[in-house]
Amino acid sequence: MSKDIRPRVLFVGTLPPPIHGSAVVSQQIKDSELINETFQCDWVNLGTSRRMDEIGKQSFSKLFRFMGAWSRTLWLLIRHRYAFCYLAITCHGVGFLKDAPFVLLCKLFHKKIVIHQHNKGMSKDVDRWPYRWLLPLCYNNTKVILLSWYLYPDIERIVPKENVLICPNGIKVNAGNSIRNNKNKANRIIRLLFLSNLIKSKGVIVLLDALKILAEKGYSFQCDFVGGETKEIDANRFAEEVDTRQLNKNVLYHGRKYEDEKDSFFANADIFVFPTFYDNECFPLVLLEAMSYGLPCVSTSEGGIADIVLDGESGLISERRNPESLADSIRKLIDDPDLRKKMGEDGYNKLQKYFTYEVFEKRIESILMNQVGVGKSVS
Repeated sequence: MSKDIRPRVLFVGTLPPPIHGSAVVSQQIKDSELINETFQCDWVNLGTSRRMDEIGKQSFSKLFRFMGAWSRTLWLLIRHRYAFCYLAITCHGVGFLKDAPFVLLCKLFHKKIVIHQHNKGMSKDVDRWPYRWLLPLCYNNTKVILLSWYLYPDIERIVPKENVLICPNGIKVNAGNSIRNNKNKANRIIRLLFLSNLIKSKGVIVLLDALKILAEKGYSFQCDFVGGETKEIDANRFAEEVDTRQLNKNVLYHGRKYEDEKDSFFANADIFVFPTFYDNECFPLVLLEAMSYGLPCVSTSEGGIADIVLDGESGLISERRNPESLADSIRKLIDDPDLRKKMGEDGYNKLQKYFTYEVFEKRIESILMNQVGVGKSVS
């Protein structure tokens, strides 16, 4: 039997459930045929929550999962000689305090470390105890993968620029999405789509205020809100906000939708609206999903969104927390069917060039291969 000469890598990251951006990307890497052909991969699930409602709560089951993951990491480090360790950790708050022991354990074994950052918020903690000494301890002499250069200012006080690598997220694209969405939609009401959990900082209330402005100006439209209820805004609170603005004929809330049901909302929409001002927004996959259906996107410049939605080409960027600016952007697209079509096509073409799963897979493999001294260029 021939010896397996592939470099062995320890991957430590959050895997679904629950489903969120970091977990989705970790699962993509774990399932990647290219990654598994290139490396011998050992995985540790860093996640301690198994449902969305467990996130942010303390429990014995989460402590048990943490101890299990840390013990497995220790066992694997003792058992194998790794070329490097890949960790997808949280860089701020309590999440960082939970994940830091995994980084420090790998450092204790003198392993080369690559941190894949799917979040931000480090800049808020860098002067606070214990972060002011724990952050440098974890990030010193590590390579950090960011989703966009727009996210670098958040970590610049801890991580020098020469240690930063850029790898935008990517999604799997059904070739029929854009064709299906670009069917003739003339002579019917314009449909807007918002897809996210009902969180204020995702722009829910700002969007409702913008829709009120448009309705008062006589615009006809339907806006579908798709996403889960939250403590901030449940279905009853959302209905009250809609009623207060007299938008009952224009706004529908559909709750959570998955797979084919979610796809049908993208396929039937004309414009995707995501006016987020969420502090930890980095590189929303939902915008890539909308682009895969040929939808023009209206969003903000939060996080790395400006790399996804190029203002005036693949969509429009409105001011954060500004209903008037958001209403004006939506109005431009409602008034101009040709602009909607052009921006949707430009977004779809940009997605195909930069943000598909296949492009992401090649980029991440190239980055990881460079950590073992084997460079590969990726366009």
